[in-house]
Amino acid sequence: MKIALVSPYDWSVPGGVNSHCAHLRSQFIQRGHEVRIIAPSSKDVGDRGVTTIGTRPVTLPVAGSVARISLSLTLAGPVRKLLAGEHFDVVHVHEPFMPVLPIHFLRYSDAVNVGTFHASRSDDQFFYYSWSKRHLRRWIRRLDGKIAVSPAATRFVEKYFPGYYNIIPNGVNVARFANAKPLDGYDDGKLNILFVGRPEKRKGLDHLLQAFALVRKKRKDVRLIVVGGGKFDRYKRTARTLRLEDVDFVGYVSDEELPRYHQSADIFCAPNTGFESQGIVLLEAMAAGLPLVASNIEGFASVLTHGVHGLLVLPGDEHALAGSLLEMMDDKEGRRRMGDQGRAHAEDYSWDRVSQQVLSYYERLRYERSSANASAPERAV
Repeated sequence: MKIALVSPYDWSVPGGVNSHCAHLRSQFIQRGHEVRIIAPSSKDVGDRGVTTIGTRPVTLPVAGSVARISLSLTLAGPVRKLLAGEHFDVVHVHEPFMPVLPIHFLRYSDAVNVGTFHASRSDDQFFYYSWSKRHLRRWIRRLDGKIAVSPAATRFVEKYFPGYYNIIPNGVNVARFANAKPLDGYDDGKLNILFVGRPEKRKGLDHLLQAFALVRKKRKDVRLIVVGGGKFDRYKRTARTLRLEDVDFVGYVSDEELPRYHQSADIFCAPNTGFESQGIVLLEAMAAGLPLVASNIEGFASVLTHGVHGLLVLPGDEHALAGSLLEMMDDKEGRRRMGDQGRAHAEDYSWDRVSQQVLSYYERLRYERSSANASAPERAV
């Protein structure tokens, strides 16, 4: 098959959707398919397999985070030219209604069109969908198939666009996280708690710092490692105000180096407060064999079973978070058991399995399209 994977997000900026597309491409190519990624980019990506359409992405707030997308009014021409020249069998748009690149592909593509919906929100209204759903309904009819990455993502999108959504989750590179070597310097006898995330309010780091202060009153043999791209100045000030020791703000690390932090940790903590469609950070920690302490939000509870892979606590409850961290710290055998069960669970989300689910969906949609065309009555001349 000849496949186009379309992302609305700046390809030069790391992110979940772009990573998802990159992993699908790699898996599809290994299976002998021809794949091209199309996305806007603010920089030259230096990848012949990526076609850039839209070179000046802008930053917009979206679902408690920020997104870099192209709002250029000149994207239609390059999209039409690309489609006319490439003759894709499948055009797979990610976040199909995110302005404006995916919408142009839905408008002009005659291939089998597939859309994956990644986002989730826990509030009742999403202004963009509420305001534009009448206009967007015309484009959802251009989708031959719809994918959501989790039940949470399904429930969110079907409030605005009812219909059938095939749930195919995000994947995880199990081997990369399971086989990494620990870093030097963290093997000093202290128990290491790892947080991975951007400095956004919904990631819950402020609650974790408060909880860590409570943990430190009970035990001193503990360290908090904070990994993620962005400016953590506000959280550093909080740590200083709380007079916290042994908080290591690492900052951004590469994808290649990240698993080494997992292998250097004893517990993974995800205190997020919402807007998580699927717990990909939890799956990465599971793949590394780490027990988890995480917020009991829908996107996390769909992959983590309380008492099996880790412990779930109510979001924003700093005392409960501290109590669960202390419980985990005091139970070495429990940490080992949960870590082993989490690693086995992560295998169900390996990119090898996830990508095959996507390919099987493509094949089914292509068959349905060809069957419908074959059974359509011929028009009289």
